[in-house]
Amino acid sequence: MATTTLPPPPRKTANPAPVRPGLSIRRTCSIDVSWPQGETGDRLFVGRARDYLTPAGGGAGKVLDQAEYRATLAQDKTITSVSAEPAPPKLDQLVGVRGGNHLRLFIKEVMPELISEGMPIYLVLDDISGTALVSAFAWSQWHDDWAERLRDRMEPGEFERLMSDRVNICWGLQEGNSGVSPDGPSRNVAEADAGELRNPADPEGWHAFPESDGPGFRRARRIDVSRDEASGLIRIDAAFQDSAKRKDGGRVAIHEYCLSATADLASGELLSIEPEARILPFSECPGAVHNTQRLIGSRLPAIRDEVLAQLRGPEGCTHLNDALRALADVPKLADYLAQDA
Repeated sequence: MATTTLPPPPRKTANPAPVRPGLSIRRTCSIDVSWPQGETGDRLFVGRARDYLTPAGGGAGKVLDQAEYRATLAQDKTITSVSAEPAPPKLDQLVGVRGGNHLRLFIKEVMPELISEGMPIYLVLDDISGTALVSAFAWSQWHDDWAERLRDRMEPGEFERLMSDRVNICWGLQEGNSGVSPDGPSRNVAEADAGELRNPADPEGWHAFPESDGPGFRRARRIDVSRDEASGLIRIDAAFQDSAKRKDGGRVAIHEYCLSATADLASGELLSIEPEARILPFSECPGAVHNTQRLIGSRLPAIRDEVLAQLRGPEGCTHLNDALRALADVPKLADYLAQDA
């Protein structure tokens, strides 16, 4: 039986962000994670989001909306404190909820207006779940024996259960793939430079990031939206990246996708989508992009449910799905431009 040798996973960032196009809206979102109390203490999450209008001629624009929260999470991902500016009603009810799908369902139930109104803070609250899952990876850049240290803190059999639970949770971790193999992947998953998000030619292209000492993790999103009245299209250019601080001051990326898409201006129907895998941990991961074509014909406001229905488990990539789900906010961003016209 012939064996198939897969090419190495993509390892090249698309950063820095492109210069903001004229007459567009850019939403930027980030979660920065740090460990003020040390490796075994609560994690501090600082989430920021901003909507920025760029005029027709390009250059300096104006902030239309922005938000920030600070939350602490225990080792088991339970939210132990949270505050925000501006603070949405019932935000304090998140205390005691664990990051994960339950948190996303809880936000949907308790604060549905964040979703229905496309508020910027929703994305960075929703992203607590994914960020809580992968942010501990930041310590691998500071301790060569990070994996062994992590296992030493686990109960007997816990590591084996976690590895078993990973199988078939996404496209890249299907049974038999390198990411769930006892031998592991053939290459280090953390060898790609994350680059700089901010473009030197466009200093207003991103909001400011918080500073912290020691290990740190960041999930960052960018969504550029423009309206093409002549063709009746919404044009979308988006990017998603997970990265961690290195000891030398740079950053290493472990997940990065870019997305280009178009939607019908009148109906919000998704007409085209072109995902690009830029940085991924395992050789099998890029194959997940092909199933995204199942979303063609979906309406953007319903895209979160469509992603869950069409790209669940090994049918999709967890991180690509997160990038796709954020397209639900595009109609809100396009409406900004209609109001400014």
